[in-house]
Amino acid sequence: MKTTGNTILITGGTSGIGLAFAEEFLRLGNTVIICGRRKERLAKIEQEHKGIITEVCDVAEANGRENLASWVINHYPQVNILINNAGLQLLTDLTKPINLERVNSEIATNLTAPIHLSSLFAQHLSTKEESAIINISSGLAFVPIAFMPVYCATKAAIHSITLSLRHQLRSTSVKVFEIAPPAVDTELGSDRRADKTQTHGGMAIADFLAEAMEAIKTDKLMAPIAMAKNSYENREAMFDFMNRN
Repeated sequence: MKTTGNTILITGGTSGIGLAFAEEFLRLGNTVIICGRRKERLAKIEQEHKGIITEVCDVAEANGRENLASWVINHYPQVNILINNAGLQLLTDLTKPINLERVNSEIATNLTAPIHLSSLFAQHLSTKEESAIINISSGLAFVPIAFMPVYCATKAAIHSITLSLRHQLRSTSVKVFEIAPPAVDTELGSDRRADKTQTHGGMAIADFLAEAMEAIKTDKLMAPIAMAKNSYENREAMFDFMNRN
């Protein structure tokens, strides 16, 4: 996959992995569009990174996703890459009655949004000579941590959805990637930290980004990064058998 001359939409692009992708793709000479919920942070990114295009959108909301897709396709019809990166990682104790609003928000952000956005962009992307949908899953898709069960389950579902989407788009120009990060040093998971300014800990973003960009450049469609490789087992062998037709 070429890493220059693209027009790229990145969800959850205001911090962490999403912002790192945005900065790197901008540096490489791409048109970069990011969306996020926080208007103030988007405005700051626009000031600090001349060239990054921003749009306010809560991808947990269906109308927000539909409006975003329509806006991007109408204003930037050359868009050829969608990166489904937005994520929400919350604590959930399943031994007690759950807060359904929190659970629904986590599922909508992590799972429903990538499914919906992929469907909204798939036909448009298939008209491009080279295009891609890049889903960000997690090493926790393969080995969950029990105190964040919903998050892990959504990432396992993203792995499954990515396989199916890749199969459905196999006759088009759209390459479907899954990047599975390990723990990366971002603000993800602040729900479980008293100090919300404290970062996640784990792999440095720059090191993660280097491996992720290499996977994209070399068409490594399934790319568990660093420690996530230890959690990933070859589960795809039966997929081809089950989907022969």
